[in-house]
Amino acid sequence: MSSRREAGMIYILGATGRIGRAVATQLAGQDPVLAGQDLVLAGRDPDRLAAVAAALPGPARTLVVADHAAAAREIRRARPTVVVNTLGGYARTAATIARACLPGGHYVDLANDIVALPALLDLHAEAAAAGSTLVTGAGFGVLATEALVVRLGAGRDTPAAVEVDALGSVAVAAGALGSAFAETSVDVLATGGRRYRDGHLATERLAATVRRLSLPDGTSASTASMPVGELIAARLATGAPSVVATSGLAPTAPVVRALLPAASALMRIPALRRFTVRRLAGIPIKAAPRPRQHSWGHAVLRWSDGSSAEGWLRTDDAMDFTAAVAAAVAARLASGNTPPGSWTPARAFGPDIATDAGAVFLPRP
Repeated sequence: MSSRREAGMIYILGATGRIGRAVATQLAGQDPVLAGQDLVLAGRDPDRLAAVAAALPGPARTLVVADHAAAAREIRRARPTVVVNTLGGYARTAATIARACLPGGHYVDLANDIVALPALLDLHAEAAAAGSTLVTGAGFGVLATEALVVRLGAGRDTPAAVEVDALGSVAVAAGALGSAFAETSVDVLATGGRRYRDGHLATERLAATVRRLSLPDGTSASTASMPVGELIAARLATGAPSVVATSGLAPTAPVVRALLPAASALMRIPALRRFTVRRLAGIPIKAAPRPRQHSWGHAVLRWSDGSSAEGWLRTDDAMDFTAAVAAAVAARLASGNTPPGSWTPARAFGPDIATDAGAVFLPRP
């Protein structure tokens, strides 16, 4: 198979979804990035793709693909320079699509779970040998806390313990919940609780750790531990033997937390999992403003000598930030000079990739 690539061709898979549309809008508006290059919007619905393309500030082509396998076949044929995967279901879609980018092509997705992230990161040697850069976790989930631990730990020894907390605030648009979000939610529930203990990924009750955080803007919020990608990213970035990750999306009410072990066991039954994903995906939701003005990432690193470092990352709507991160990573991949292999965003590009996407780092209040 030829490794020749059509210069500057950038595919956006799932281009009719909220994140896909936003990534396309940001890339189409960056003339230095797309000058003389093609932006290709890929999805299942030709009419919706055409509507997205028509609304962009720059030109784009459309590509109708039935599913992620069909997208992978087209990627192998066309050899785009960069593929942005916003399809969701990354445990199913990421490795297939990323491998289709090899050799020489680059890939970015928004995964944020402990199944999809390691699966993509395990392709490191394969991608490096092929001269490709694969980036996973390019969104508020992962980067909002990974950027902090990379920044706080720079130049210091391995910490003994790391705690990371993600509090996204998202404006909800009216419509169905959607299959990508439903699948991710059910997968998290089925996985159950995880944390790093003595350097090993250990099982624990889902939402076992509950925190009440005082935010830098004077408000407060509760979080609980979840098996999210931030856990993997913080461990890889620091090497700390003890890592726990919490999320504002996790339930903190005692009654709900008591029901989670039984619900987790049920979601591990394949037929029941598929049924639940289908039902959740079709649930109608009403438009609502974001619950807080800001979204927050928080991290604390502790060393065995008793010292510690704490920091915050502030951004606005977490979904808007996710789109900005994916676009910023795609732009860097398109420009060349990227590290071959498979990476999380701050390990590939440093913590400033978060500020490129509009985040602000704050010291401990």
